[in-house]
Amino acid sequence: MLRIEIPSDGSSKLTFNELEKYTIPTPPNGFNSEVNNKVVINFDDEQQAIDYAHELDAYSNSVNSDWPEYRIAADIIKAIGDDEFVQAYIQN
Repeated sequence: MLRIEIPSDGSSKLTFNELEKYTIPTPPNGFNSEVNNKVVINFDDEQQAIDYAHELDAYSNSVNSDWPEYRIAADIIKAIGDDEFVQAYIQN
C-alpha cells in the first residue's frame, strides 16, 4: 500500500472539502480525508500511482489552465511525482 498526502500549500490550496466541489477523475481507491481536511490517496503500488498520474495529466490537458481543476490535477501529479517510493520505483 502506498499512501500519498496532497499538500494543501500548493497552487490549488487543496483541501478535501474543496476537492469535493469538482469532478476530478477518482483514483482506483478513491480520495480520503485526514482529520486536518488534507487529501490523501492510497494506491496498491507505485505503478498504480504512476498510471493515475498519467490519467490526470490527460485530464488536465482537456481543461482550461485557468480552471481550479487544472491546478488541482497539477498538485496531485506533483505529489505523486515527488513521492520517494514512486521516484525509487521509476529509477529501478
